[in-house]
Amino acid sequence: MANLNIDSVKARTFDTIVIGSGISGGWAAKELTGHGLKTLVLERGRDVKHIKDYPTTNKFPWEFEHHGQLPAVVTEANPIASRCYAFGEDSAHFFVKDNEHPYVQEKPFDWIRGYQVGGKSLLWARQTQRWSDFDFEGPARDGFAVDWPIRYKDIAPWYSYVEKFAGIAGNKDGIPELPDGEFLPGYPLNDVEEYFAAHLKTNYKNRHVISARCAHLSKPNQIHLDQGRGQCQNRDLCQRGCPFGGYFSSNASTIPWAERSGNMTLRPFSVVESIIYDEKLNKATGVRIVDTNTKETIEYFARIIFVNAAAINTNLVLLNSKSNRFPNGLGNDSGVLGKYIAFHNYSAHIGAEYDGLKEWTVDGRSPTGGYIPRFRNVYKQETDFLRGYACGFSAYRFQQHKYEGVGSSLKEGLVKGDLSPWYVGSHMMGETIPKESNHVSLDPKLKDNWGVPLLKISVDYDDNDEKMKKDYIEQLTEMFTSAGFKNIQPSTNHQAPGLDIHEMGGARMGNDPKTSILNKWNQVHACKNVFVTDGACMTSTSCQNPSLTYMAITARAADYAVSEMKKGNLG
Repeated sequence: MANLNIDSVKARTFDTIVIGSGISGGWAAKELTGHGLKTLVLERGRDVKHIKDYPTTNKFPWEFEHHGQLPAVVTEANPIASRCYAFGEDSAHFFVKDNEHPYVQEKPFDWIRGYQVGGKSLLWARQTQRWSDFDFEGPARDGFAVDWPIRYKDIAPWYSYVEKFAGIAGNKDGIPELPDGEFLPGYPLNDVEEYFAAHLKTNYKNRHVISARCAHLSKPNQIHLDQGRGQCQNRDLCQRGCPFGGYFSSNASTIPWAERSGNMTLRPFSVVESIIYDEKLNKATGVRIVDTNTKETIEYFARIIFVNAAAINTNLVLLNSKSNRFPNGLGNDSGVLGKYIAFHNYSAHIGAEYDGLKEWTVDGRSPTGGYIPRFRNVYKQETDFLRGYACGFSAYRFQQHKYEGVGSSLKEGLVKGDLSPWYVGSHMMGETIPKESNHVSLDPKLKDNWGVPLLKISVDYDDNDEKMKKDYIEQLTEMFTSAGFKNIQPSTNHQAPGLDIHEMGGARMGNDPKTSILNKWNQVHACKNVFVTDGACMTSTSCQNPSLTYMAITARAADYAVSEMKKGNLG
């Protein structure tokens, strides 16, 4: 019997364990297996194989029972998930339903999740911008959060590394606050977007409209063909899963790459209950999971553990990993674990019309639009709020079909139709300031179906967010007016935090173990063989889309972890 136990433990022992298979978990799996390490990837949801498990990807609109719309019974049962723009009849199977993994909202928070292999990499908006030193130096310069332990020069080569593999379409724009990258050809702006870009260049200093950089294969390189991916077809049906691999996802790219190494073991249906800490060895030795189907508890062991469960769930795993050494959660000597959660403020928009360029219209689809990089408080503090915001920008027009009449007149109205005016629109993506009061914690009584404590979320806006939102409306109104746009309609809403799907923090990086959880290599200060490289590690949020930074940070940390393992520094 003893030998059987030894054999069982051996079969459950790996060089590394990766918790989560989304954007950062996929990269951890790719990098660690590429270095020859036997790696167990744990995913709490089901398996999703590229192409095979995209059931709606090639459906025509009339093939959907409800023509793409979700019936009221579904939206009523899912008030949180249904607020997400991508939650529809063609993609609902990739979303966590509201009753599948409940949580406690001490303040309103829309937690959007995708529990399957690939996670939310099947659903993300695929926008990818680098950070600059204006972002990494922000906390030190502006006096919020704690100082980042890294700067742009530390991460720049890793941005290049992941961009080349993932495939990022964009242009060399030469904007210091938004560094250029390793780009495939960028997607063109349409004529009204180009007009607005030229107007800003002529009339404003340091304000730009550029083609938004996106993780799409506008023109694949050999490395993308080697992954089995093909050129983006501009279908704009990305939330269904792309059968061409035209956009970057774990399912189309990093997970199959790791699988081909022969070093990856993928285990879906595995809720990670906690990380196991050995107080005699002063290190983590493995993880404890609950099988989602059988409810069986199983332990797996490894020398290195990467935690990539997505920001909020990573906080949950760390908080629930308690021991005599860490009674308040793994590595939580500072007491800041679960605190200083931040997000992006998307709660302001503005629309207008443009009477010019009527000889042109749009044709076809594009996976991206225009992007206005942050222009407030970049080179100096110039407002009564900290930090700033980026903006989306797009222009479009459409045929206005007529529905009057009968017979031939009705047909003619439906077929022809006059072109609408040009419509322009923008949305805000504001940086929020990490605050101790914005936190997550474990409910002391309530547990989920797998015996894990429910998470309590207490995250809200503040006065800085309101001032920033007001400034966005003022500045965009002025810019639209000066460009000759008419019927300008600003709007604000009170969408709950979380619907931005850019939650970050809780296990932040920092130089001082007294005020942070992770060091500059994403190691837990007090438990060196545990690394956190998803959104939980972020010290601040900047206003760029964060996924590219997660990828780069993960590749960098994995390279360091392998080096330290070879030196014998990680056990």
